[in-house]
Amino acid sequence: MLPSTYGEGVPKALLEAAACARPIVASDVPGCREVVRPGETGLLAAPRDVNGLAGAIAALVGDPLRRKTMGRAGRALVEREFAEDIVARETLTVYDTALRERAARR
Repeated sequence: MLPSTYGEGVPKALLEAAACARPIVASDVPGCREVVRPGETGLLAAPRDVNGLAGAIAALVGDPLRRKTMGRAGRALVEREFAEDIVARETLTVYDTALRERAARR
């Protein structure tokens, strides 16, 4: 669970939890939304909504099959979109594009 109150990039803690095939409960803020696909990899609650977070946790505690299904989906998401080689390649592409655009302006 990550009860964040603001966007903070893609939280490493959520990526690690998903990589361990754990379902995620998090606040519905930028960054968390990248990893938590509601109903697929976890559940989101409004920022500062303690009852919403508690309800999401309770829903997962009472449903082992749902937890397992979401955990597997989270693991697949991390492998598909957030593996180190993918992130490195995409980061290098952004840098390369920025450098080419800068060179073109000169």
